[in-house]
Amino acid sequence: MLGVFSDWLRHLARRRRWAPNLALGRRGEDLAHRFLRRSGYIIVARNYRLPTADGEADLIAWEGDTLVIVEVKARHSDEFGPPERAIGDDKRAHLRRVARAYARKTDTPWERVRCDVVTVILSRPPQLQLVRGAFRI
Repeated sequence: MLGVFSDWLRHLARRRRWAPNLALGRRGEDLAHRFLRRSGYIIVARNYRLPTADGEADLIAWEGDTLVIVEVKARHSDEFGPPERAIGDDKRAHLRRVARAYARKTDTPWERVRCDVVTVILSRPPQLQLVRGAFRI
């Protein structure tokens, strides 16, 4: 419970300093991070960017011996459709580049790499959904 409260305080501070969409996204990432840890994932990186700046992953984690690249999509509501619909071809290509680079860095065979999506609806309480293997990488 303390973690949820501290996440909320961080979010309030970010809302004062950041653009609203950035603060919303980071709040979603905080919630997804905690959700995945409770689900047994071991988070090894947040907001991982390639040195070439042509790819970024919200979270990188291990689930057992599987390397998981995680995209987080947060919305205030699902009024305009599910959040994962906002992942276009360009974002998928960026996630593939990150997955290849991180798999090489960790000597992980490609067949043990997947991409998951965590959707976050910021209702009260927030609704989180994990989509394992959301798309082919």
